[in-house]
Amino acid sequence: MNTQNNETPQKPAAARPVRNAATLIVLRDGARGLEVLMLRRAEKANDQNSGASVFPGGVIDAHDRSLHGHCGGMDDRAASERLAVAEGGLDYYAAAIRECFEEAGLLFATDKASQGRLVALDGMPPEELAAMRHAAEQGTDALLAMCESHGWQLATDRLTYFAHWLTPPGMPRRFDTRFFLAPMPDAQTVRPDGRETVEHMWLQPADAVSPARGLKLMNVTRRILEQLAQFSSVQELMDHARGLKHIPRVMPRLADGPKGRRPVNMEEPAYDEVGRVDPDGEGGGRYALETGLVMRLSPRVWRVTGPADATGALPHSYFAGIEGSDCVLIDPSPASPGHIAALCNAAPGRVRWIWSTQALPLEDAVREAWPEASAVQPEPGDRLDLGGATLQVLNGAEGLQFLLPEDSTLFTGTASSAAGTADWIAPRHGFLRRHAVP
Repeated sequence: MNTQNNETPQKPAAARPVRNAATLIVLRDGARGLEVLMLRRAEKANDQNSGASVFPGGVIDAHDRSLHGHCGGMDDRAASERLAVAEGGLDYYAAAIRECFEEAGLLFATDKASQGRLVALDGMPPEELAAMRHAAEQGTDALLAMCESHGWQLATDRLTYFAHWLTPPGMPRRFDTRFFLAPMPDAQTVRPDGRETVEHMWLQPADAVSPARGLKLMNVTRRILEQLAQFSSVQELMDHARGLKHIPRVMPRLADGPKGRRPVNMEEPAYDEVGRVDPDGEGGGRYALETGLVMRLSPRVWRVTGPADATGALPHSYFAGIEGSDCVLIDPSPASPGHIAALCNAAPGRVRWIWSTQALPLEDAVREAWPEASAVQPEPGDRLDLGGATLQVLNGAEGLQFLLPEDSTLFTGTASSAAGTADWIAPRHGFLRRHAVP
């Protein structure tokens, strides 16, 4: 029998504080359409992104606040308003430019002689450019010194805010990252730093995510590339990004399943359930339902998944009650030997009642498994005292529904729900989900 325990039972590393970060997605129009700059990270021990193909970016530090005076075209108030933060929004823009220069050798900056054009790094004496790159590799204050020395202004107005992602709970390192877009500067050449990044590629987004390409991609990178693949040119993408009024924060969640642990994205059916059963990413959430899987959904609710029905869907049975006390078994069918055995093993206490959300006759195998349990079907308005919890019977559109107010959870055999008081829906098929109130 499968349980809610992790397939790999090691305890995750202690979580570190969430760090603010910024990433710059550099774009160009290639012969076949939109292309994006990808950098391959160096192979490093204890780096969760070792060897991954990424966009230039990194964490914000104190020097980025010092760069405010060298930012052109945008002040902190405008940047903070765009990023929906109280203050310090310009830190993200400055950090994105700084990190892109440090990792890729591209500098989004202007000087007085350029008349608004980005600085032409390729026209600088080679030894001067080499010294600049060497300085950038040594520390994050290098760009500040260069701006002061050359009179440069960071071209923050060339960056367009595009996405906001937060690393899932449970990861050893977590980043609250803002993603920006910018076209590739003229008269500049990509030069990976050789320390953090060791290779660069210009790829069409669809090519970058293709299994044939074989790139190691983090979930966030893959998802953003999939977004970028919808656009055919830099101008089309930039116009779209400039028109975005609200950019929500996206936070996947980690969950376990047949292929090991992976991030579950917000639009996936399992997302809400993973957030309820494992909000801190400690293990226990599942992204796939399997026959025999036992999940403790709350201190008062257990779910046991049965074998696939005629449609291929996996039906659920539930126990509700207080562990070690009398409980109610909801929807015990199908009464296959394997499912009955799984229910017997998973029961948190004595099964005193057997209820069904559908008007189905109780099967003999169920009666034989719990001969002392009351199998009288309730009526709408009935209440069942579970000794610290109360189950209320409601009349649903296609059968009965059972509300557990203490958990604000509604057990229903159909996809629809008439109960506006429940926050969570425990369906006959599928994952636990939040109740969407019309």
